[in-house]
Amino acid sequence: MTIHDVSPSFWLSALGEPRAARPALPGDRSVDVAIVGAGYTGLWTAYYLARADPSLRVAVLEARYAGFGASGRNGGWCSGLFPVPVGALARRHGRDQAVAMHRALARTVDEVGRAAAAEGIDCDFAKGGTVALARSAAQLRRAEAEAAEAREYGLDVTLLDAAAARERCGAAGVVGGTFSPDCAALQPAALARGLAAAVERRGVTIYEGTRALRLARGSVVTDHGTVRADVVVRALEGYTAALAGHRRALAPVYSLMIATEPLPDEVWQRIGLARRETFTDHRHLIVYGQRTADDRLAFGGRGAPYHFGSRVRTAYDREPAVFAALRRALTDLFGIDPPLAYRWGGPLGIPRDWMPSVGLADGLGWAGGYVGDGVAAANLAGRTLADLITGTDSERTRLPWTGHRSRGWEPEPLRWLGINAALRGTALRDAWEIARR
Repeated sequence: MTIHDVSPSFWLSALGEPRAARPALPGDRSVDVAIVGAGYTGLWTAYYLARADPSLRVAVLEARYAGFGASGRNGGWCSGLFPVPVGALARRHGRDQAVAMHRALARTVDEVGRAAAAEGIDCDFAKGGTVALARSAAQLRRAEAEAAEAREYGLDVTLLDAAAARERCGAAGVVGGTFSPDCAALQPAALARGLAAAVERRGVTIYEGTRALRLARGSVVTDHGTVRADVVVRALEGYTAALAGHRRALAPVYSLMIATEPLPDEVWQRIGLARRETFTDHRHLIVYGQRTADDRLAFGGRGAPYHFGSRVRTAYDREPAVFAALRRALTDLFGIDPPLAYRWGGPLGIPRDWMPSVGLADGLGWAGGYVGDGVAAANLAGRTLADLITGTDSERTRLPWTGHRSRGWEPEPLRWLGINAALRGTALRDAWEIARR
């Protein structure tokens, strides 16, 4: 059976019918708010701005097309996950702020579902929670520590014994796990495309095929003209490094995915995921998966190399060795060798301190650095930016990520050496634990 190396993703190809391209910027323009990037962050920001003040002139500038980047390629986890653990966040910002950050993200999962339903966006939203399996003694210790920390801070993470974990996700070698209800599986490209249509219905203009070259206070210089604006928002995530002056802001690190053909009922009776729970395990090198609405396993993970100079290329979306490792991991998890149908990948944005951020200063706004957990976080960031731009004081504008500034990554070749050494070391730790198991 043919395996399709799809670009950009299975999710986009599954939408079927060709989408009519939106026109590029027709020359110099003036607006109230110019947003650079038509992924989730840029589109949610435009959406909530248009709701808050319909009189605002909002333009979204996109180099390719809406949903081209991580928003149309990710694993379809709309989760309350935050890359900085609540305990570490509490040490930096205090207990109340740390808990507020994590609870705000948990509530955001429901907000994404509410907004999608309100706008008639059919994105296969299913809030089944997420199960993180423990398949070795070391993984079980990490699961126990995560659940204990959640209890300490009043967060909703449940420690599962082996039977309870297998009941949700029938993987091999399971000795326990954790469960969080704060996650929904969805079709990410359908959400991105539907959201783009929703903001246009509210009067926002999206210019596709328009590459931003330089951002400054009051203007965005593009390859099709200059947009002058009272507020300029950077929402480029894994593509931020290509922008002049931002080479070291976010490291573009690749995550790759595979998807099976639809699996028969007897296979699903053994695997479970009856409520379309998303799933992972407690290994160090992240893997993630979901049961799609059409009964495929969509499965992804890290491990692809970081490319020198923060380069982003279409060719980097496909790493045969990583695809092969993902297939082995899927077989190891479920004891099956299913027919694969699709392979794809793309970059995500990682800040130097792994702390996502959102902010507005001197007319320049930004949001991103989600470390791969941006489906829900981008919605919260968009609502926060809308509050900041309209001058609305809210709980969101006081969260610890608001106004945070991560220091830049090291210059090359230190950046290349450090990131790839960390990736290699993480993989070796997992291999050592598996050998001990």
